[in-house]
Amino acid sequence: MNNTAQVSPDRSETSLVIDCEKITRTYSQGPAKLTIFSDISLKVKAGETVAIVGSSGAGKTTLLNLLGGLDKPSSGRIEICHADIHRMKEKARAKFRNRQLGFVYQFHHLLPEFTALENVMMPCVLGDHSIASARDKAREILSAVNLGSRLEHKPGELSGGERQRVAIARALVNEPQCVLMDEPTGNLDEQTAHGVQDLIESLRDRLGIAFVVVTHDMRMAQRLGRVLRLEQGRLVSAD
Repeated sequence: MNNTAQVSPDRSETSLVIDCEKITRTYSQGPAKLTIFSDISLKVKAGETVAIVGSSGAGKTTLLNLLGGLDKPSSGRIEICHADIHRMKEKARAKFRNRQLGFVYQFHHLLPEFTALENVMMPCVLGDHSIASARDKAREILSAVNLGSRLEHKPGELSGGERQRVAIARALVNEPQCVLMDEPTGNLDEQTAHGVQDLIESLRDRLGIAFVVVTHDMRMAQRLGRVLRLEQGRLVSAD
């Protein structure tokens, strides 16, 4: 991943990475149905950061799982990079997620027995890159997030901020169109959290990647870009 690379034409400001229309998610509770949210529409452009805020239990993580193809909507349409991921078979959807989407969670979910380099290599290896190619790509992106000197350290040997940077590098290594983040700074101290926010902004501006960030931190949300609030089953502007 070239740090000086220009945003390619297919990631232009007007290209839609996420295009959702009237999505609803309900769950059955015995004879009753629980509606998490209904008729939500969302458009996200390449190189844009959208922060989604809301109270605990409002459905923010559920929405993120729908966007990532990890859960299916009860109704509505979700297109990621102009593809309807919920019409794909599971194998094709998994391959699409690995190539076009990155995921970062509040808990980094790094594999403790592997080094930072090996953790970041995983998406490439799963995407059928050679070991040598995966290693080169992982080294490059870890250097881009200022962890070039920590390649051989395992998660237990890294600070909380460093582990989260490894998780971000892993999400970026396949150069996805969009990265979905669920409370990426929730377990970090204020100074480390600001460093992660700086990194998100830098990568967005330099690489043209779209970020959708679920957070409870309104200050972080306002800093990153467009802010939407999920409340009472609706997604509304919080700007």
